[in-house]
Amino acid sequence: MKLTVFGATGGIGQEIVRQALTTGHEVTAVVRDPARFTVTGPNLTVVRDDLSAPETVRPAVAGRDAVLSGLGARSRKDAGVATRLTRTVLDAMEAEGVRRLLVVSAGPVGPEAEGDGMLDRTMRGLVSAVLKDVYADLREMEAALAGSATDWTVVRPPRLQNKPLTGSYRTVVGGFPRRGRFIARADVAHAMLAMTEDPGTVKQGVGVAY
Repeated sequence: MKLTVFGATGGIGQEIVRQALTTGHEVTAVVRDPARFTVTGPNLTVVRDDLSAPETVRPAVAGRDAVLSGLGARSRKDAGVATRLTRTVLDAMEAEGVRRLLVVSAGPVGPEAEGDGMLDRTMRGLVSAVLKDVYADLREMEAALAGSATDWTVVRPPRLQNKPLTGSYRTVVGGFPRRGRFIARADVAHAMLAMTEDPGTVKQGVGVAY
């Protein structure tokens, strides 16, 4: 497949690019600072863009089979970037007629897992309170996706870890895995690539966790 990856210098974004290249996809990685991007490969094109305008982004998404995004706030002071940058990507995709889009959100933005106990509900509430501005940004981003013409999927992980790929995790379409507290960035990337061709995840939020 021909894929474009936004947020490719982030932990999930780099994993998406790396794994996609390993499995034979043709990848365009869109980055703000190429010096921070360390992945290489014969089927890789690196494009520098700060996503300030859809017009400059259109060539990066034109003719692509799918677009995957790891865009988001790196800290609470960055709240707002997920919505702003994702809207630029949406406008570029709609202008080029590209439909498939997968983005990273967060577990607390979606519904609670069925059957979670008091500990999980309490921790979820505490994290949501601390990161309320970041999660408000992600909710606005999800609303922008829902109002778009794309075939979007929102992937909602819990706490992220820098651990090796396992390929073993749980996903729940429209919900969240019970007692799902952690997942490696590499496995989030793996899940996103697997969902790219899964019609059952189109226009859905998908919880993913160990």
